[in-house]
Amino acid sequence: MSEIAVSASDRRAAARATRPAWRQPLAIFGAVIAVSWLIIAVFAPLIAPYNPLAQDFTPFQAPSGSHPFGTDELGRDVLSRVIFGARLSIPLALLLVSISATIGGLAGAAAGYFRGLTDGVVMRVSDLVFAFPAIILAMVVTAVLGRGIRNAVLAIVIVSWPSYARVVRGLVLSIGDSEYVQSSRLLGVSSRSALFREVLPNVAGPVLVLATLDLGTAILLLSGLSFLGLGAQPPHPEWGAMVSTGTQYFQYWWMGTFPGLAIFTAVMAFNFLGDSLRDVFDPRTAQEGRRVR
Repeated sequence: MSEIAVSASDRRAAARATRPAWRQPLAIFGAVIAVSWLIIAVFAPLIAPYNPLAQDFTPFQAPSGSHPFGTDELGRDVLSRVIFGARLSIPLALLLVSISATIGGLAGAAAGYFRGLTDGVVMRVSDLVFAFPAIILAMVVTAVLGRGIRNAVLAIVIVSWPSYARVVRGLVLSIGDSEYVQSSRLLGVSSRSALFREVLPNVAGPVLVLATLDLGTAILLLSGLSFLGLGAQPPHPEWGAMVSTGTQYFQYWWMGTFPGLAIFTAVMAFNFLGDSLRDVFDPRTAQEGRRVR
């Protein structure tokens, strides 16, 4: 009876430690904005008032009732282009973060579990990538492969996977020495089965937190490469490219302001979500935050 009471009290304590992270205003705010951008990306053809490529209007129109975000230098509706830009930036960010997490997670898991030569090779390659700033290395890779959004995504994957490899390697090193993993090995479970059944499920939480935080970074890197002319090419609507065009017509402030605000809100939303997920999966962080408040 006492064990049941203790387990119930433990569940209530865990619930109290978890709920406040999702009741924080910033967490709710981030979730609302992130879901809103996802809905906009999915239903862009239904939401956008005009064709984002149509040059049917007077160039450089200021924001008005018919064009809330104004028009650009070719007479295209800026609001429609911002909406369709979400269809390019957000799905690509989700795709490249998923690829980076998969590649880095598997490499880090192999390095931490098998150690030895595998660990040395993976970590030295990671160190080589970390030796350069991410945006500089992504620019070099894109310049070598050629301009285009596909090569930009590949370049960002190349610079992003080592962070997942390091995180997963550290977790696997600690989990691999645990008693339940050693017991499964003594019972005859193969190394591959123990890695996928016992070790990797226990590192999913921290990797999810890192991936959520990386979504904002991925959007920034994609926009940065497009801003420099290495990512999405005209006439495709992309936030970074739109900001770059806006800098050429600085007196028409709306051309760069609204795409910049789209980048800002999307990155901010995913950062807020990542911080909230970190508090959920790391109770010590949440407790420290409450003590500070």
